Amino acid sequence: MLRLSKKADYALIAMKHLAIKSGAHRGAALPVSAALPVSSVAASAREIAEQYDIPVELMAKVLQRLVRTGLLVSTQGTRGGYTLSRASGTISVGDVIQAIDGPFTVTACSTDNNDCEQYGKCSIRDPLWQIKERIVATLSTVSLAQMANDQVTEQVPVAIRR
Repeated sequence: MLRLSKKADYALIAMKHLAIKSGAHRGAALPVSAALPVSSVAASAREIAEQYDIPVELMAKVLQRLVRTGLLVSTQGTRGGYTLSRASGTISVGDVIQAIDGPFTVTACSTDNNDCEQYGKCSIRDPLWQIKERIVATLSTVSLAQMANDQVTEQVPVAIRR
């Protein structure tokens, strides 16, 4: 079954927390590309971890990875901590998950290295790649601003054949 890693869960929790704290999530009905101002209200790894009962060391590692991938900015000092690198309306759930877990895959052949023995004869590769692309596209349609406003209510059309 498809499932997010615990680190991806924690990253989404932290990013939503920062979106709410910054106040930049207001106006989440705007398109994902809408430029909203990024506030400088920072939160520490300890603050986020304690609020959600997450181990501080693990939260710190998750936040550091989000900084390395450019989704967060880290500031040192007494008023330091972590802030969103850009407006919450421009950061998607897919961006956060891929920053933590890497590119989304559903099969061994979902990457470009084609090292599966069945690659040349596989009859399910293309349909599974299409499913993967739909999942990635869906994750990219939900912004942090929408999550922060609890506006993730749109139904994504899914065709089910029996």
